[in-house]
Amino acid sequence: MLQKSGFSLCLSKAFGVGEDAVAIPHANFTKNKDKHIIASNISLVLPKFLIQVGSKNKLKRFNENESFKNVFQPTREELIDNNFELKGHWNSIFFKNNNPLVLELGCGKGEYSIGLAQKYPDKNFIGIDIKGARFWRGAKTALEEHIPNVAFLRTQIELIDHAFAENEVDEIWITFPDPQIKYKRTKHRMTNSEFLKRYKFILKPEGVVNLKTDSEFMHGYTLGLLQGEGHEILYANHDVYKQEGSPEEVTSIQTYYESQYLEQNKPITYIRFKIKQ
Repeated sequence: MLQKSGFSLCLSKAFGVGEDAVAIPHANFTKNKDKHIIASNISLVLPKFLIQVGSKNKLKRFNENESFKNVFQPTREELIDNNFELKGHWNSIFFKNNNPLVLELGCGKGEYSIGLAQKYPDKNFIGIDIKGARFWRGAKTALEEHIPNVAFLRTQIELIDHAFAENEVDEIWITFPDPQIKYKRTKHRMTNSEFLKRYKFILKPEGVVNLKTDSEFMHGYTLGLLQGEGHEILYANHDVYKQEGSPEEVTSIQTYYESQYLEQNKPITYIRFKIKQ
């Protein structure tokens, strides 16, 4: 039988479960008599049906993604081995037009991709994220509302230059990325030098990158890097909702989490830039 703390026993009673429970590893922090913080491992016991509901929802979304005509999920091997047929042919094969191609990296639920696609029907948009269960919502909305100029790609951003050909993309949006504040996580920061090289490869010579974030750290880091490497900063704003002149596409489209940040009075920052050739 699982060992339960008083708190987990209360949970078990509240949900009416006994043996039918799952222990979730959790950290507990306390102070000793010398006021030193001591960490100990405890288990948070949750009823299995809560775990199962989440798993079933994800599985359902994964299965639906497989059937969506606007969702593409190449394997890592397909991309690296250059066997992804849409690379270099997104407009001709899927969108069937020559409109500008715009990417949203780390698109989450796809809210921004959908918003941009509705606002600019003369452009093609692709939301990209490794978590297909997230962008399922955006893909489903696009199909339900008959938005033909948006698609979704499940892959790692590190493989972006394997999913798109050189000079294939007109514009990139990076919306609310994880700032990866710890130094050892710098390589995962989506505006670091290595990522900029990948973006440069797929962007047309006049292509632009947009960064919208609630992280003052990410905003400052990116500005410093752009200036230090000689890239062209076209526009920068440290609080787009309080300063006049902010681009309409920056303020007229809000994600769920962005609205929460605004309720907390967190400033939303924005940078538009071109990568030097």
